[in-house]
Amino acid sequence: MTRLLYLLDLIGVAVFAASGALAAMSSNLDLLGVLVIASVTAVGGGTIRDVLLNRHPVFWIQDATPLTVIIAAALITVAWSRLLPIPAHSLLIADALGLALFAMSGARIACEAGCSSLVTIFMGTLTGVGGGAIRDVLTAKVPMILRQDIYASAAAAGIGAYLILRRLGLSERASFYVGIVGIAVLRLSAVYGGWQLPSFRYE
Repeated sequence: MTRLLYLLDLIGVAVFAASGALAAMSSNLDLLGVLVIASVTAVGGGTIRDVLLNRHPVFWIQDATPLTVIIAAALITVAWSRLLPIPAHSLLIADALGLALFAMSGARIACEAGCSSLVTIFMGTLTGVGGGAIRDVLTAKVPMILRQDIYASAAAAGIGAYLILRRLGLSERASFYVGIVGIAVLRLSAVYGGWQLPSFRYE
């Protein structure tokens, strides 16, 4: 399970780095800007999580492999955009996959730290949405967690399902997979189905 988590973390880093690079290119940033946005998108949420859980050194300082993955993913994304057209909704799809992988990874780390169920949901959700929120702020967009999109709520729902299934006796690995698939499916269904949370306006 440890090797699986490490591999999924790197996949999540690559996917979020690609989504950050796409967001940076859509804002017409230069190559340095692309690398910066890709980096904060990929490690922002996990960094905040590690600081709050007092996990030192922070994961990407302890193991620099994620930084190598970020640079590679960002450069591949840039090269791809120069050679072939970027598919429609590619940013949203990449973000949904990164959200699922990082949210569940963060939840697993919180569980290992002995956190309560509520804190585990919060930490997992923060891991999944933190980097994207920083990315949106730096590219002058309203973060998705502050809009009506089913985004952070999808992460919280998937983590909640993971915890419930574990309590019911399902294996750790199976519960983990269900959480990942649940978050990704819910987020992508919301994107393509136009699902949104209700909004409230003060008149």
